Amino acid sequence: MGRVLSSLPRNRQKGLAAYIRCAAYCSFTAFFLWLGLDVKPVGAENTVRWSSQGDALTMDPHAQNEGQTLTMAHQIHQPLIEHNAALQKEPALAREWRLIEPTLWEFDLQQGVYFHDGRPFSADDVVFSFDRARAPTSDMKDVISSVSSVTAIDDRTVHIRTKGPNPILPDQITNILIMSRSWADEYGVTLPQDTASGQETFAVRHTNGTGAFILELREPDVRTILVKNRKWWGLYSGHNHNIDRIIYQPIANSATRVAALLSGELDFVSDTPLQDLRRVEATPGLVVKKVPEVRVIFLGLNTSMPELFSSSLKGRNPFSDLRVRLAMNMAVNREAITQRIMRGMAVPAGNIIPPGINGYTKKLDEPIRFDSDGARRLLAESGYPDGFDLQLDCPNDRYVNDEAICQAVVGMLARVGIRVRLDAKPRTLHFPKLQNNQTDFYMLGWGSATMDAHYHLSFLGLPNAWNRTGYVNGRLTSLISAMAAETNLMRRNTMIAEASGIIRNAHVYIPLHHQMLAWTMRSYLDLPIQADNQPQFRLARILSE
Repeated sequence: MGRVLSSLPRNRQKGLAAYIRCAAYCSFTAFFLWLGLDVKPVGAENTVRWSSQGDALTMDPHAQNEGQTLTMAHQIHQPLIEHNAALQKEPALAREWRLIEPTLWEFDLQQGVYFHDGRPFSADDVVFSFDRARAPTSDMKDVISSVSSVTAIDDRTVHIRTKGPNPILPDQITNILIMSRSWADEYGVTLPQDTASGQETFAVRHTNGTGAFILELREPDVRTILVKNRKWWGLYSGHNHNIDRIIYQPIANSATRVAALLSGELDFVSDTPLQDLRRVEATPGLVVKKVPEVRVIFLGLNTSMPELFSSSLKGRNPFSDLRVRLAMNMAVNREAITQRIMRGMAVPAGNIIPPGINGYTKKLDEPIRFDSDGARRLLAESGYPDGFDLQLDCPNDRYVNDEAICQAVVGMLARVGIRVRLDAKPRTLHFPKLQNNQTDFYMLGWGSATMDAHYHLSFLGLPNAWNRTGYVNGRLTSLISAMAAETNLMRRNTMIAEASGIIRNAHVYIPLHHQMLAWTMRSYLDLPIQADNQPQFRLARILSE
């Protein structure tokens, strides 16, 4: 102890001596925190206290195809195939899979798997879960729209038949999470929650998965507590994580979230505000991990309505004119948003396909040139020399600096005569407006669940709950359908490029940027960052001192 004392500055020597005298009344952890060391108490439960700005929308694994909702669901449930930290496919509830006919896939299932309540997992649960995910109220049905039937051959073998050849089916099913048929029958949740109508079911707050963590407590928008599944089959097959408990607490206010991280109340923040990154990086015991996210942030224009919901214009929709859509694209200064609002943690975008996934074409991603004078001329040519008014619907708790980005866009459009009212709401209110087609002009971000451009094109190029542009193009529709069945990679990528070009040239979207991820965590938490922004705590460990 004498050597420890002598190695410290004199003012700390006195403080440490006083501390030793009152050691009976002081905690072991507080002592080391006073010294500036970041350690976990000996013998303490390994708890990860995690926060971000928003919460999961539901616990029903098939009700919402939305990032934060699926992130939470993946801690509890498992698919047949899942992604590792490098976003490569690996076995989950299926130990092997193979294509046995051009339209027939066979999956061999893991043995010795049980749901959290002790019910055995079997092929019948897979059949039920895929049928449930294809139900009308499921938000996952478009992900597996190519599936025509799912059949249990025996307790450990499943066949999935597709409507045509589908080379990327294994990628598409990584978010189709498996539920227990008997549990769903018992609690009356054989169909997914209808979130568009605000339906409440038992599955909204209760779960029964096969995954690494069990849901212990669910208080929406307050906290969610997960505990280690000590009987998880994965613990005996290489995923030997040592996390005992996860306490998730959404904190909407950025300053409060960072203060909680700096004070030691949180261990992990998955959306640290960009303006605080340097301060976090300079704090002993905290680390920042960064990676480009496979996500594009964009604005959508509703072209299909005869008149806009939110405009004083009557009997016409300016978005039906290509020149107006192009003018709005030209009026947005993406470089200014990237540098001033995103603080360099983004790359300006020109298309809805992000880098890092199959089918991305750099040339098609060149941003539209900022030209406010040209935008004004186009508006005048299209019959709107004085512009028009409307509303921009924006989330304020989903993407990095989402509300601030929308505020900047409002100012940029004002310079060309388009008067925009900003309506920024929590995502729990924003997303239903999209799904119920009650918006003229909206912000959305789209990541990749399959690491293939078909995922973006099928959701953002075809009519569905997440594409509210109303844009329909016969050639685009046929290309998206054909690429889903094309097994020749070169021909398939040619189709993707053509489809991407059609969407780009239609200007029904205003691509803004591809955002960067910044995860901050305590140095004793070993959690690999993922480009899909979905932390997987089955891959995490609390490091020993």
